Amino acid sequence: MTTTGMGGSGSRSKLWILMITAFIDMVGLLMVIPLLPFYAKTLGAGGLIVGTLISSFSVAQLISAPMWGRFSDAYGRRPALLVGLSASVIAYIVFAFALYLPHPLFFLFLSRIVQGAGGGTVSVIQAYVADATAPDERAKALGWLSAATNAGVAIGPAIGPITLRLGTYGPGVFAAVLCVCNIVFAWRYLHESRDMKEAAESKADTTKRSRSRDAIVNVVTRSAAPASRLIWIYAIAIGAFQGVTSMLALLLSARFGVTANTIGYFFTYIGVLSVVTRAFILSRMIDRFGEARLVRIGQFFLAAGLALLSIIRPLADPAAVAAMLGGVLPTRAVAFLPYLPLAVAVALLPLGTAFTFPCVTSLLSRVISSKERGMYMGVQQTFGGLARVVFPILFGFLYDRATGLPFLASAALVLFTVYLGLGMDSYARTDAKAAAA
Repeated sequence: MTTTGMGGSGSRSKLWILMITAFIDMVGLLMVIPLLPFYAKTLGAGGLIVGTLISSFSVAQLISAPMWGRFSDAYGRRPALLVGLSASVIAYIVFAFALYLPHPLFFLFLSRIVQGAGGGTVSVIQAYVADATAPDERAKALGWLSAATNAGVAIGPAIGPITLRLGTYGPGVFAAVLCVCNIVFAWRYLHESRDMKEAAESKADTTKRSRSRDAIVNVVTRSAAPASRLIWIYAIAIGAFQGVTSMLALLLSARFGVTANTIGYFFTYIGVLSVVTRAFILSRMIDRFGEARLVRIGQFFLAAGLALLSIIRPLADPAAVAAMLGGVLPTRAVAFLPYLPLAVAVALLPLGTAFTFPCVTSLLSRVISSKERGMYMGVQQTFGGLARVVFPILFGFLYDRATGLPFLASAALVLFTVYLGLGMDSYARTDAKAAAA
């Protein structure tokens, strides 16, 4: 199969349509995600329950991701994506009315599980981009795609509190309506990227078709191989990052008095920085440093932001600090000072993730063949999903003991992935040539 570079008009139009689809999907998702910890809090849940609630999404995604990968390899990316979006509609409706039903915590869990089952199509979207772009352009294309999703991250949390004025069902209902519109848009404009002739040959030749279970075993038993190392880097780093994301709202609430009506500002701030980084900075950074080196830069940024979040807290007595400074700054200005390092720490998170994850996924797509691309990206999501199951629960347990502890643990895990990636530059070059041969 011959892929078209990003310079081709067909590839550009496919990418733009996929970006719009991903953007609308993320707007709906981020309307409800920041509210989950606060909904759970109203039901008396602590950090461990919130972490388990977040993990339930990843459990379903963990189970479904390889299935979506195989399905999209065999039948096409488009139908897999449409079915996944349909699952999101159901999840949003359940979320909308969960607090009005008996056993509301159960229905919050149910909404997350249904959403996670549909969320296994993340690997399908990544494979779609890889199908439509040349190897040298994939990291940039994935960066643009993630810029679109992070635009949704910026806008969704701002819309969520507005729809809360309708009642606690408002965000869920509005997100469901958005998702239905997204399905209609994707059905009309999103065309298949998979070479279906190649897919038919792959299905017919069962002796050469790799199974996802074998691929998973290979990642564990051949952990030094380039593809395995990339999957481990992705899984540990994204698990560490998303594990503490579930605790971020609780940390900000405990230390800075953030509420369900104001948490959206933080997610919007993260989303705007992500869009700017991925749309205007990532491509230049890839050209300057290369994908493997940029991954390491992103890992250091991410670890630094997580470590800073563990120690930042408001001043206990701003008036006393103002007096120590000789009255140079008013008490209000002094009380605001801790928010500056908080802004820096939070900013390092989208910078770190923007430089890390698109490049890791692009490198993975280059060291495997197109026939197994969807499956291996599904395996990547499987390992990432497993990490997203374990880490939020672990970090919720740690949070109940010390609010900063999960952030320190997460920073240490991200730094460990730097070690896993040492020497990846030469592996990436070697395997990229082998894949092209």
